[in-house]
Amino acid sequence: MIRVLLADDQTLVRAAFAMLVGSDSGMEVVGEAATGLEAVALARSARADLVVMDIRMPELDGIEATRRIAADEDLAGVKVLVLTTYDTDDHIVDALRAGASGFLVKDTRPADLLAAIRTVAAGEALLSPGPTARLIARVLSAPQPPAGAGPGGPGMLTDRERQVLALVARGLNNTEIAETLGLSPLTAKTHVSRIMGKLAVRDRAQLVIVAYESGLVVPSGGGADVR
Repeated sequence: MIRVLLADDQTLVRAAFAMLVGSDSGMEVVGEAATGLEAVALARSARADLVVMDIRMPELDGIEATRRIAADEDLAGVKVLVLTTYDTDDHIVDALRAGASGFLVKDTRPADLLAAIRTVAAGEALLSPGPTARLIARVLSAPQPPAGAGPGGPGMLTDRERQVLALVARGLNNTEIAETLGLSPLTAKTHVSRIMGKLAVRDRAQLVIVAYESGLVVPSGGGADVR
């Protein structure tokens, strides 16, 4: 059972999300927060596995709330999935650097939101396919080392690890990476875990930032090119 905390300052939005999450037999809503401060407090007291976090909230915005959750050792197992109206929010990169495991736009289909919760709760990163190119553009226009990134960057990786990192940056999951490189899914997962350890990053979302900021992967008109 995935224990979900909903953080959004709009009561109707929270109610709609609560009904949706509650309709899934594998999930339960363990709390609702109307402010960032409430989200941080409830993440601890409600023993949430995952927080669905709005960016724009009173008292403490979703980015700082995410940062506090990610920095709290007692909340090490709590994942944060950011929801945003992407066309107007300029802080997606900041949210990922703060420790969010992914983001979705608010007009995501209900089934996709439930799938995203499962994905993030299982330890995978998730980025909405549509806004990813714009996310990359913002990373490149305001370069800054992601939280916890090691000083060596991708240069400390083996050739195979660099290949795997590039595929992570393109949005492939472990199974897809394995198929692309002719590996077993377990081997692909091991490579990803080793890369995260070498680069000292929290999750796959920050691996994406490392890959683009280092120049290992560069945006192209149709997606991404690997150098």
